[in-house]
Amino acid sequence: MTRPYARRLQDIEPFRVVEVLTRAKQLAAAGRDIVRLEAGEPDFSTAEPIVRAAQAALARGETHYSQAAGIPELREAIANYYKTDYNLAIAPERIMITPGASGALLLISGLLLNPGDGILMTDPGYPCNRNFFRLVEGEGQLVPVGPQDRYQLTAEKAAAVWRENTVGAIVASPANPTGEILTEQELRDLYSLCERKDGYLIVDEIYHGLDYDEKAASILSITDQAFVINSFSKYFGMTGWRLGWLVAPPDAVPHLEKLAQNLFISMSTMGQYGALAAFEPETRGILNNRRDEFKRRRDYLLPELRRLGFDIPHTPAGALYLYAGIQKFGGNSAQFCVDMLEQHGISITPGADFGRYRSNEHVRFAYTTSMSRLEEAVARMDRLFA
Repeated sequence: MTRPYARRLQDIEPFRVVEVLTRAKQLAAAGRDIVRLEAGEPDFSTAEPIVRAAQAALARGETHYSQAAGIPELREAIANYYKTDYNLAIAPERIMITPGASGALLLISGLLLNPGDGILMTDPGYPCNRNFFRLVEGEGQLVPVGPQDRYQLTAEKAAAVWRENTVGAIVASPANPTGEILTEQELRDLYSLCERKDGYLIVDEIYHGLDYDEKAASILSITDQAFVINSFSKYFGMTGWRLGWLVAPPDAVPHLEKLAQNLFISMSTMGQYGALAAFEPETRGILNNRRDEFKRRRDYLLPELRRLGFDIPHTPAGALYLYAGIQKFGGNSAQFCVDMLEQHGISITPGADFGRYRSNEHVRFAYTTSMSRLEEAVARMDRLFA
């Protein structure tokens, strides 16, 4: 007998980059040489001081549940990170450790959304946001943005599309898939709008630390009433450890803790002790050197893609991606990515993963592989396009 599953599944789209990743691995396992430019995962292994700290935690038996909000030492360390890197005094009690930034998104969705409520988000943007909202019977309200907006949601644009059921906005700076940032004034204007509308502002700051030409501003320098999502996955290079954090207004924390107790119980305890070492000077030196290498990759790949005919209007200020128009190559993103992978061994992500607005005309390149592999990808595309 075939039984129906929940109707929400019809509205939750697959994360296409995972499908591309799976196919790329299948081809590689069959002996094909695949240049991997699809996943937003730094190619460096976790920095050795973090690994050593986690191993030491295991050796001394730190294998039990932690508090639902995370171990106090890690919350203190993150508060000190905001002090040293941003000159901000953030109370550790406002910081919650989460199972990746995804865990923070789930907590925020459960906290802020009643059935039928909506949150504004950019199109293109990180695709899973709207699926988290849908999971709690809310909706992601897609706002088309383009090069003229630097692919960001401005206060003016948000005000024009704010609906009766809109309860807030979520933005990312630097953003996935475009790498664009919001200035401090733009963040201030967005927060002022949300305050006037009696709404919430959520800011995804998971690519902070991977900002190359100017330091991305944090909404925490403007207000203590916004919600900030961050992660140990990108700058800190701990993707598989599944650790993130959330900074929330003081009155929200007890409610978030209640949700976390029920949804997660706790995060990986040994992982949290490992993450303590992420803030040590030795580790930060390693991570900053890796950031400089990502910038070098961006500065190589960007002009090469432009030379080949890809349309990339701005130099991305951060993150790990180049969001490229393929109008010159026919403008069929899904087929373009299939052909690039199956015929030419280059794995990239179709624009449909990131929204609907002109998505068929775009692909995303992730410069998360070595310079030699980037050069190989360019050489293959040279033979194909030039």
